[in-house]
Amino acid sequence: MKKYLVALLAVFMLVGCSNKGSGSSDDTIIDKVPEGTEITFWHAMNGGQEKSLTELTEQFMAENKNIKVVLQNQTKYPDLQAKINATVTSPKDLPTMTQGYPNWFWSISEENMLVDLQPYMDHKTIGIADKDDIVKVFLDGAKIHDKQYGMPFNKSTEVLYYNEGMLKEYGVEVPKTMEELAAASKTIYEKSNGEVVGAGFDSLNNYYVIGMKNEGVEFNKDVDITSPQSEKVAQYYHDGIKEGYFQIANKGEYLSAVFGNGKIAMNIGSMAGESHVKKAIEGKNIEYGVAPRPSVKNLQQGTDLYMFAEATPEQRSAAFQYMKFLVSKESQMKFALDTGYMPARTSVFNDDKYKNTTDSKIPAIIGNTLDNLFALPVVENSDPAYQSSRNIMEKILSDKNADVKKVLEGSKAEFEATWKQ
Repeated sequence: MKKYLVALLAVFMLVGCSNKGSGSSDDTIIDKVPEGTEITFWHAMNGGQEKSLTELTEQFMAENKNIKVVLQNQTKYPDLQAKINATVTSPKDLPTMTQGYPNWFWSISEENMLVDLQPYMDHKTIGIADKDDIVKVFLDGAKIHDKQYGMPFNKSTEVLYYNEGMLKEYGVEVPKTMEELAAASKTIYEKSNGEVVGAGFDSLNNYYVIGMKNEGVEFNKDVDITSPQSEKVAQYYHDGIKEGYFQIANKGEYLSAVFGNGKIAMNIGSMAGESHVKKAIEGKNIEYGVAPRPSVKNLQQGTDLYMFAEATPEQRSAAFQYMKFLVSKESQMKFALDTGYMPARTSVFNDDKYKNTTDSKIPAIIGNTLDNLFALPVVENSDPAYQSSRNIMEKILSDKNADVKKVLEGSKAEFEATWKQ
């Protein structure tokens, strides 16, 4: 009997030891996925982005014949977000994994509907041995409640696109600060007799959040849109609208088309939009250049990969291996060169194949901006508040005679209610 009790105690100790650490323990992670395991992946990649993702997926399945990945395109990010929100009430209908922004999943994570990826990343057999090579700000930006629910995939940030000929014609240098951007834009507008607008920003919510960050203000529930910093950020853009040297994009559109028509000399937009700039100037006598966004701090954008807890252990391990493949150096190199997105790997940034590519003008300048990237805080209601900031900026900039201070004061209650809903 004593021998039996000792043996039983030893078993309990072993079980206790195996369950240490966050998330699932090693004995719940399947390191050999059985043949015929199928996973589904909801995404919103289109055009060249979808082509590259499809090619990578086919390569993964050729190398992992026991796993079938079913790609399901949800057309656009808003449609993808809406479908996720509509489906969480019926978890069995969720995919194995999805693309998404971390702020989409705040409430979902509180319902324990996501898989913590850290135990998989640290796993001795199927883990990521070189996970330190993944850009830290991207990994941290994919955390929710300090858990690694997301894996960075298609990342981006804002850059300055400029018409090289126009800047030369009007005698202005590529701006390196926001003050220089306003001055250069005003010079171009005046010297062209109002025929050419100096600059504009594609994303108004990005403009506001980045502007506040550069004023030392975090975008969270404590942000005061009537503060001097907020008024300064809004007034800067409004001054340019009022005097004519700045422009805003039409709702749901970008300034690349205006840039291609020679009606604007510079625009600040996502690095992933370079293909749209190329398309806009195709067949025209316009040479474009790319420079870092003329601000110290810049927002890291793009989506991450998330896995739903409804997946079976076999599907979880299969999905993690697919994620691991997509974030590998080789896959990130291909996807970055194919699409213009920022690689999630430091080793890709430092690779001459990436830096010296002739297909894009971004790799040569983007590596220098990594140290100043920040992520939106992943806190409750940050996504609707982020969208609300765009509406407030639209209200201000749609009327060149608007009183910025009054508009901000009039929007304060609604904005604060968005954080508290």
